[in-house]
Amino acid sequence: MLTIQGLSLYFGDRIIFNRIQCSFKDNTKYGLLGKNGAGKSTLMKVLIGEIKQDAGQIEIPSSYTIGYLSQHIDLQKDLTVKENAAMAFAQIQKIENKLEVLNNELGNRSDYESDEYHAIIQQISDLSDKLAYYGAASMEGQIESVLKGLGFTSTTMDKGVSELSGGWQMRVQLAKILLAKPSVLLLDEPTNHLDIDSIIWLEKFLRDYQGIVLLISHDKEFLDNIVSEVYELDNGRLEQYVSNYSGYLKLKEERISIKQAAYENQQKLIADKERTIERFRAKASKASMAKSMEKSLEKLDRVDEVIIDEKSVRVMFPPVRRSANEVVKVVDASKSFGALKVFSNVNMEILRGERVSFVGQNGQGKSTLTKIIVNTLKPSTGIVKLGQNVDLGYFAQNQVDFLPPDMTPLAYMEQESPEAMRPKVRSILGSFLFSGEEVEKKIKVLSGGEKTRLAIARLLLFPINFLVLDEPTHHLDLQTKAILKQSLMDYKGTLLVVSHDRDLLVGLTDKTYEFRDGVVHEYLGDINYFLKKRNEDNMRAIEQNKAQSSNNGAKKELSREEKMQLFEKKKQVQKDIQKLERKIERLEVKKSSLEKDMAEQGFYERSESVDIMKSHEEISTELNQVMMDWEELVETFEVLEE
Repeated sequence: MLTIQGLSLYFGDRIIFNRIQCSFKDNTKYGLLGKNGAGKSTLMKVLIGEIKQDAGQIEIPSSYTIGYLSQHIDLQKDLTVKENAAMAFAQIQKIENKLEVLNNELGNRSDYESDEYHAIIQQISDLSDKLAYYGAASMEGQIESVLKGLGFTSTTMDKGVSELSGGWQMRVQLAKILLAKPSVLLLDEPTNHLDIDSIIWLEKFLRDYQGIVLLISHDKEFLDNIVSEVYELDNGRLEQYVSNYSGYLKLKEERISIKQAAYENQQKLIADKERTIERFRAKASKASMAKSMEKSLEKLDRVDEVIIDEKSVRVMFPPVRRSANEVVKVVDASKSFGALKVFSNVNMEILRGERVSFVGQNGQGKSTLTKIIVNTLKPSTGIVKLGQNVDLGYFAQNQVDFLPPDMTPLAYMEQESPEAMRPKVRSILGSFLFSGEEVEKKIKVLSGGEKTRLAIARLLLFPINFLVLDEPTHHLDLQTKAILKQSLMDYKGTLLVVSHDRDLLVGLTDKTYEFRDGVVHEYLGDINYFLKKRNEDNMRAIEQNKAQSSNNGAKKELSREEKMQLFEKKKQVQKDIQKLERKIERLEVKKSSLEKDMAEQGFYERSESVDIMKSHEEISTELNQVMMDWEELVETFEVLEE
């Protein structure tokens, strides 16, 4: 058992933890909840010793090991995926070395009846048990099983980690931690870079895990399917709920009602006693009694008032005009990067008022087709077009990367706003919890959740009848996600959502497209219908293809000519990426210089201010376009590498 007693931590005048205490039992799964900034990640860092508490004790048995998944990647970039994962078994090598030493020592002794001889035998037995626990005999199989569960193929396991995107590197890091089988698993947002298949696999792995698991997650269903107890951080205090996430919500509501009733009852009691004290004070014969009652009242253990933070995001999409019935038409569309196809022969239509989701493993083409639909990419073949009177609003997966870091939320929204919406900018920002001094902060100092809220807020500046959202819930807390989902449920236009967030998708969409192995499959239902239906289809496919599986499993080998073409294509793409990176650097220097001028006192009184602002706008536009071109090339290179 791991226990925390009287833990306190302060950042300046701010109380992070106020004498909190809790315990974590072996083989129990816990959820750690709280609003962004409540101190969840900080508590994990205290547990691993990265941050030192100001007071209190943390008692961790000496035999325990701790594995911590943070959002910081720490891998050997010169090793392959599989080699990095194998580093989780470093403990096995140490045990095997120790066993070799002990066995050699045992072989050189003849004092078979001595205590020392028996002590060595006991050590060998204990270490052999440890080897069995760590699975030394099946190390290779464990590595492949975990990596496959997290979405890696036999080919990508042998790739160098430096060739992977940040999201895939995070998967390698997660694999290392899971394979190490620590006594305590601390996982901070483990599903952020996972697709639905990998999330479902991870759920099963963690449910069966023999150890303590402490999870920070904004995925409601993920929490529901794993945790049996919840700790909530709120205003420096830690509250325990023996339930999963859904049960915690009900228990919390009941607890708040009970606390509020206790507070109100005590306040009535205090008021009655204070009135009695005042009456007794006025009479000399009862003055001593009044004083005694006053002292008793001072010693009363006061019940704190329940203060509910009612600040929450309010998303209200403006009224929209009616679009054509056929919002999107896709006919025989395909997309290739060099010799490799992402998808082919895709046919679909999205009609006015429909709610559609794109799901599937990362790298299967969901975002690629989305970019083609919103016209930031072109199909290799086929037709993709929008209908008449379609007013498009698009939230890209990396939308926050396009926010200007040195602008404030207010300046950014005013810059992006149509003239007619300028008077409403502050109101829109306020509905996304940007008010007072917060609208004047630089965007670069905002948290991931705040940046996401700002990027979504920008969409409300325009009347949108076709809303396209690519992973909109990254970095949003559970409360904000719930509000966003309800707003999308109330949205009157046509909706397309690309997401791995099952909780967001359940009941939100009525048509699901799965991207798998270059083919797009249609399911006429929401995410739960799709998961159920696909499982049935997969079982039938397994039965039908059982006899052929051994013959069809091998990947087609490229010819020598195709390999040369692929090599040349990759070399050219790399050159183009480097060229764009140099251009981005030059544009950012120019943009920064102009912004420095614009920040000077009296800038708007200068005669050249209009020209400088115009140049700034042109450079910003060019920089955004170059960034999109760069992103497309990086995506192309990643596909070519697979």
